[in-house]
Amino acid sequence: MKELIKKRISDLRVKMQETGLDAYIIFGTDPHLSEYLPEHWETRSYLSGFTGSAGIVIVSHEKAALWTDSRYFLQAEEQLTGTDIELVKLRIPGHPEPAEWLKMNLRQGANIGTDEWCISVSQFRTMQKNLNPSGIILKESGDLLNQIWFDRPDLPDFPVYEHELRFACTDRKEKIGTICDELEKSGANMQIITALDDLAWTFNLRGSDVECNPVFMAYACVSRDKTILFIAGQKLSPEMKNKLKTEGIQIKAYCDLISFLQELPNTARILVDPERTSQAILKNIPERCQIVEGMSVPCRLKAIKSEAEISNIRQAMRKDGVAMLEFLFWLEKSLGQIPVTEYTVVEKLIEFRAKQPESKGISFYPIVGYKEHGAIVHFHVSEENALTIEKDGFLLFDSGGQYSDGTTDITRTIALSELTTRQKTDFTLVLKGMISLTLAKFPVNTRGYHLDILARKDLWKHGLNYGHGTGHGVGYFLNVHEGPMSIRQELNDQPIEAGMVISNEPALYRLGEYGLRTENLIVCMKDESTEYGNFLSFDTLTLCPIDTKSIDKNLLNPEEIQWLNDYHIRVFEELAPLVKDELKVFLKELTTAI
Repeated sequence: MKELIKKRISDLRVKMQETGLDAYIIFGTDPHLSEYLPEHWETRSYLSGFTGSAGIVIVSHEKAALWTDSRYFLQAEEQLTGTDIELVKLRIPGHPEPAEWLKMNLRQGANIGTDEWCISVSQFRTMQKNLNPSGIILKESGDLLNQIWFDRPDLPDFPVYEHELRFACTDRKEKIGTICDELEKSGANMQIITALDDLAWTFNLRGSDVECNPVFMAYACVSRDKTILFIAGQKLSPEMKNKLKTEGIQIKAYCDLISFLQELPNTARILVDPERTSQAILKNIPERCQIVEGMSVPCRLKAIKSEAEISNIRQAMRKDGVAMLEFLFWLEKSLGQIPVTEYTVVEKLIEFRAKQPESKGISFYPIVGYKEHGAIVHFHVSEENALTIEKDGFLLFDSGGQYSDGTTDITRTIALSELTTRQKTDFTLVLKGMISLTLAKFPVNTRGYHLDILARKDLWKHGLNYGHGTGHGVGYFLNVHEGPMSIRQELNDQPIEAGMVISNEPALYRLGEYGLRTENLIVCMKDESTEYGNFLSFDTLTLCPIDTKSIDKNLLNPEEIQWLNDYHIRVFEELAPLVKDELKVFLKELTTAI
């Protein structure tokens, strides 16, 4: 494989030479700027062999480099070894950002190419701005990989299906009307929807074009005058086409978007989200049209779940809790009796979720790390690299499910033997962080980076930390990672608002020893109004016991102990009616008060 990677880079350099490029950038996404991709758009993986979900690759005629974040440092080091591709660690002192690397390695006036369909307007502008002082030119050179990837998979062609109204809660007509109202408030009269989850939410449709994400390849134009869905026609059944047309939604071919844009009238005032719109889309909007920049309207709307959606999510959490309980019971009975590997755990997590009503698969490939593998933040286990699990140390498992009534994401770390004092201390400090964020009460307009310290402060007191964010938004039977909000140290100006569903996942990783992460999903709720303003707080959605054997109770204060015991009472009360006999006894043991 390593030699094949070198051959691909060599082939790319030939194409760069033919087109007069000194370097080529792969931003590792698709024309919809997705995080998870159809195989056709897995360009970063094809060229570098790195399979993580985030990263940029730059190839010059002399060097090649890949940038990724702390979740993937260990994985990238392993996968890039022997490929002659340098790993550059994002946001780590001493490691240059991509633009700086280009300035260090290229002559003044050099030409850099990239596929303008796979770079956001914001990224394109930032890169241009950073390169301009050195005279380096960023050019829109198209998809050079298409010229060397001869067995490239076709675009996905899976059918689209309806997200039933009993689950979607709001019909298409109302959602489109609300989008148009919001557009007018911003001074626009049209939006081209490009993000696949925005699209799926708007039209109450789902698909299977991206593994684990129930989305489909399409674009849409939404305006008061017309709504157009640009999609490969064979993806819609005749009945679905007729239904959409009856509702006033026009159907055009996926490839018709560019000609539609180029024919827009001068009365068009188009909302463009620079973070979620490709440079190619912007380039094809005529100068006669007015551009209004702002956040994608459905991105903002879908982040705030309705009461009906939250009620459905709670039902999905009960089902997910039962699946997790069945897994924990299986693990308890199987360890030491039959061979169990990390890959076996992956299979069982998938199996138990699949049994639940309205299960639509998994929300991401399970991350399972036993002992030292737990310290690899997004470890991708296979049959070949899986460790055999024994009754010793920690096992970390991060997994989630897709259900018609919600998307789940949960991490638990459990002790498989007696622990050392340090292991218990580490586990308890991570738990304290999770509880601290759960108990937060804060004024309206608070940002995620204001709250992030709550999850880290007890770790910081001991000189400990983790390199990734604390919380990401979660979709509603949609992508497990959803914007625009987050809880992390980096600046994100989106306030945390009532109705937002967010992960809460502080962690600690000891390289070569173990990883610890405890994750629940929480929903932001209105709390109280006082003379000092309106306040918000969080309510926990996830229902699954936390391993009390790993806790040093002496490190918990009375409020934390009370929260943990109350949480376990709630887990028992919600899940006990759904299970029988041995499982109910097992659940009672796991939720015993400390």
